[in-house]
Amino acid sequence: MSDGDPTRLRKRTVTVSGHQTSISLEEAFWEALKEIARRRELSINALVSEVDSTRSGNLSSALRVFVLTELQRGGPGSIPE
Repeated sequence: MSDGDPTRLRKRTVTVSGHQTSISLEEAFWEALKEIARRRELSINALVSEVDSTRSGNLSSALRVFVLTELQRGGPGSIPE
């Protein structure tokens, strides 16, 4: 985890399916996404694009649910406790 408050919102620009967009997530979720992407050997942009392609609502919310689901599944992209 990076220094600072893990609940603090951070806005970052990512490229989703070839288009730049800004996403606001808590630092803890950014760190989890980075780790999942690393374990899957993907870039953050590629991972976010995957989530984007299957979402039905807000992208930030979809990313939070994705991280939670990965943790609950305990799959290869999950983060150990």
